[in-house]
Amino acid sequence: MSYIEFDKDKLVNLDFSKNKELLRCSGTGSFSQTTLAGLNTRKYHGLFIVPQDKLGGERHVLVSGLNEAIVINDLEFHLGVHQYKTKVIDPKGHKYLQKFDADPIPTYRYRVGKFNFKKEFLFLQGADRIIIKYTILDEIESASIQFNPLLAFREIHQLSHENEAVDKSFKSIKNGVQYCLYPGFTPVSIQCSADDVLNYQHEPVWYRNFEYEQEINRGYDGYEDLYNPGKLNVEINNRDIYITIGLEEIDPQEIENLFQKELENHSSRSTFYNCLKNAAQQFIVERNNKTEVIAGYPWFGRWGRDTFIALPGLTLALKNSALCKKILDDMLAEMQHGLFPNIGNGEAAAYNSVDAPLWFVRTLQQYSVFTKTQKKIWIEYGRHLKAILNAYKNGSLYNIRMLENGLIYAGNENVALTWMDAVVHGTPVTPRTGCQVEINGLWYNAISFCMEMAGLAGDKEFVGEWERLAANFPAVFKETFWSKEKGYLADFVNGDYKNFQVRPNMMIVTSLPYIPVSEKIRQLILKKTLEELLTIRGIRTLSPSDPDYKGSYGGTQEVRDRAYHQGTCWPWLLAPFADGLIAVYQKKAYPMLKKILFDFEPCMKEYGLSTVAEIYDGNPPHRPNGCVSQAWSVSALLYIKYLLEKAGEI
Repeated sequence: MSYIEFDKDKLVNLDFSKNKELLRCSGTGSFSQTTLAGLNTRKYHGLFIVPQDKLGGERHVLVSGLNEAIVINDLEFHLGVHQYKTKVIDPKGHKYLQKFDADPIPTYRYRVGKFNFKKEFLFLQGADRIIIKYTILDEIESASIQFNPLLAFREIHQLSHENEAVDKSFKSIKNGVQYCLYPGFTPVSIQCSADDVLNYQHEPVWYRNFEYEQEINRGYDGYEDLYNPGKLNVEINNRDIYITIGLEEIDPQEIENLFQKELENHSSRSTFYNCLKNAAQQFIVERNNKTEVIAGYPWFGRWGRDTFIALPGLTLALKNSALCKKILDDMLAEMQHGLFPNIGNGEAAAYNSVDAPLWFVRTLQQYSVFTKTQKKIWIEYGRHLKAILNAYKNGSLYNIRMLENGLIYAGNENVALTWMDAVVHGTPVTPRTGCQVEINGLWYNAISFCMEMAGLAGDKEFVGEWERLAANFPAVFKETFWSKEKGYLADFVNGDYKNFQVRPNMMIVTSLPYIPVSEKIRQLILKKTLEELLTIRGIRTLSPSDPDYKGSYGGTQEVRDRAYHQGTCWPWLLAPFADGLIAVYQKKAYPMLKKILFDFEPCMKEYGLSTVAEIYDGNPPHRPNGCVSQAWSVSALLYIKYLLEKAGEI
């Protein structure tokens, strides 16, 4: 068997196959996502989802599916599988499935009567184009494949409904058709390869009340109408058939060659490591001369905080320092007030992240060590680093400012500026206004790193400006956050109030090269993390012994948000945990890290196939949830693997 393979018994069981999701991306921001059975259960599922540059760059579901049917002797065998209102499944094309194999590209084998064929699909890398190949495995006298495109032309967070505004016209192109349902969209071209005889019948019709079960389970509207403009018929004639969907017309002669060339260069998902490596590549998007990191599929876009936290695992761990630098530099172009965009771009960007700039410094620190360029860092990045430190020191947006004692204070009662950012009815679920422990740990590390780089570059003025603050900081930090009685650090402090809920934020402090606490305190923090927060699927956001603990994540958005950082496990926290463990325990840390890494191998076949979920339940069996593929989750495992390889442990 290949690494990710499912047989008929699994495929025809919708209770099994509709809960496994398949994601493929182009590297341009386009992607395709559905379930293993081909049943779309989310509004974010679709065959051809593409950014629309004329509509703000947001991704849009253009083609939900093709709704194929095999026509043999005038009998139609429908391969599609859809769920309609009240959970009606029609058609039931999954019953023809025999086998699925993810390597080297997603491949389905079907049997219709005695007729066997397979279907393969791939996105071209660096292009907004998908190609699907149908290989006929048995001779047959007379048969054709009928395609009924189901078009949405809507933004991924929205739903489509029958309307009179839809443009029902079409344009004939070389061996295909082109559609554009609404003004402002880029037309979609559907074409067959040159050897295929295409017959098109224009018969516009709306299919109503598709039911997206996952949306309903998550408390959202889950019903959609999709537009079918007509039927495309292709004669089989015992040969391979290629059909492509793209944003522009191409020469049908090129389609087969494009498929074969892409297949030759396609990387394998034949091992756990290859799955992680491929998953990492899917988060990197190059579009309009910018390179960005998508935080998670299917619904997240680029997030500043996530970008910096994920970069070491997505780039340095894969020995691609040039890509790391390119993304850092592109993000720097958007820095304002010493802050980076948390979400959004341009005028729509929100700069409500107190930690993103400090994570930028941490990533640059890792980059400098990896590339051995410490002596060059201050020359190239010194002015940017000064801008960040001065913004915190002198005050920036959202009440981010340095107190007289050198600690960083941030926020007010209505905003959530740290990574624990869930807000319900305008109020943060985990209110952390004040001096947050990880922010101040990152702040001390940033100051110390900048002083080190400035010193190497001979910038004595900068070092002199900050050295007193750096020298006094550890004592202030310990006095503010440490409790000898409890044996761990406060999560945040606001005036006389100190919050001592057991959370992983104090653990982040132990991971940094410059640490404002003693090794003994670090040991106690890691001990607390091991005893109450560490699981096989990541680190809990709150101790199970806390009355606010929520051990499962599900339900409506409000219910989910109240659990998001109140016990839910996050794999990304394993990366700083690994750094902290190695710093304190050296070689003794590696057996545990090896176990942590390989305990994730079953996840490759559980939720998002060949990738890692955003979050897991705090309670066993730690059910996966959230985005099916999350950048900093994948990054954390690749980073741990890199640390183990570097130490010669694997």
